[in-house]
Amino acid sequence: MSRKGSRYCPGRSLVTGASSGIGAEFARALAARGSDLVLVARREDRLKELADELESTYGVRCRTVPWDLSEEASGRRLRSIVPEHIDLVVNNAGFAVQGPFADGDADDFERLVAVDIRAVVDICSAFMPDMITRRSGTVVNVASTTAFQPVPTLAVYAAAKAFVLSFSQSLWYESARHGVRVFALNPGPTHTEFFDVIGDSATATGTYQTPAEVVTTAMTALDAKRSRPQIISGRRNALQAAMVGIVPARVLLPALARMLH
Repeated sequence: MSRKGSRYCPGRSLVTGASSGIGAEFARALAARGSDLVLVARREDRLKELADELESTYGVRCRTVPWDLSEEASGRRLRSIVPEHIDLVVNNAGFAVQGPFADGDADDFERLVAVDIRAVVDICSAFMPDMITRRSGTVVNVASTTAFQPVPTLAVYAAAKAFVLSFSQSLWYESARHGVRVFALNPGPTHTEFFDVIGDSATATGTYQTPAEVVTTAMTALDAKRSRPQIISGRRNALQAAMVGIVPARVLLPALARMLH
């Protein structure tokens, strides 16, 4: 890892969920800074297309790892495939199940927990010890503004992102004395395939951002000298997250339910 002026320039970065949306934009932003990349996602064709684009445009080296992060021990298996030093890990992969919980499918919920929670923990467990030994490295765990409150019809997803936020905050404190940075990136509604899958009705409030805007927020945080445990993308999203803490749940939850209906 190096810094060119005030710009954060990791030597090698691993990005999950890299085939589209925020993950692909992370890959482009990091490649533009000269980082070699390990791109992880299920869709091999998308990964290869992105890798070809980045190698030809920026002259970086890209390794593609087609992988379903719902499988057990994903982080440990990735570590066995990628034994090299990783300067930056971006845990971006995730998905949601939208609708009343009682109407949902247990298999879908199990896969959501596996990808959105278990894989994040396992990947951190697999890659952070080497960072701590080297006293250098960064982990960005992509959470969501849904992490700041319960969300009816997105119950499991919102709870999973609350876990990612809390987990990242703890790791931020634990790892800081070892020279390793960890923070949660919390996007609000973003124009990605995420909402193509679950529908626009799954977002209650907030102005949509582009993936590039979200990643710009993250890169600004990476460039900063001081590390914060959480970053919220977008001023309006930050204001709404702050207001959640002062609105009673008996008022907040019915309002969210009406908006999401």
